[in-house]
Amino acid sequence: MDTLSNTPDKTREVPPRFAHIKGWGADLDHANRPAYPMERMPARLGGDHSHPPAQQAQTVEILQSIERPSITPIFGTPLPPSGMSGMLRRAAFKYSESDLRHWLMLLFADRVNMVEGLGADLMRGHVPNLFSEMGGKAEFKYNRQAAIQKAVVVSAVVGLGLLLWSQSGRRRDRLGQRMKGGYY
Repeated sequence: MDTLSNTPDKTREVPPRFAHIKGWGADLDHANRPAYPMERMPARLGGDHSHPPAQQAQTVEILQSIERPSITPIFGTPLPPSGMSGMLRRAAFKYSESDLRHWLMLLFADRVNMVEGLGADLMRGHVPNLFSEMGGKAEFKYNRQAAIQKAVVVSAVVGLGLLLWSQSGRRRDRLGQRMKGGYY
């Protein structure tokens, strides 16, 4: 048998040149192919793909890769770049997509955008419930030990930060009194 038949009705046999490979041709028999009822012979192409879609109107700033000569005909506009995260995104798109700096700057811009969103919520008077929004309830329910460990670490870091902050305040007070001549 030199080639495989294109007729889906026949059970196909493994060619002799591949018979020594264990498992080769396991999916030749259509009865053993999990996707066979959905397959079509020949594969369908559907529709006329010879004409590109019309260019979408650009109403907001769209960041474009330097590897592409022009903007794609269709693009999303859910959140135009703005603020510090927008500046980081614009800087990231000055680098090639194959450059690690491009992707690291975009990841950092996402984190900055999250902090900007928290600040915007606070400015509008909405205090976010970070514990629930970051999955704290689910983690405490399904992974209690890790949740407790994280709570202990966060408490220690916050406590240490408050201690250092209060110590620096005392130093400033002492320094101010020395300058006024209070200690000497």
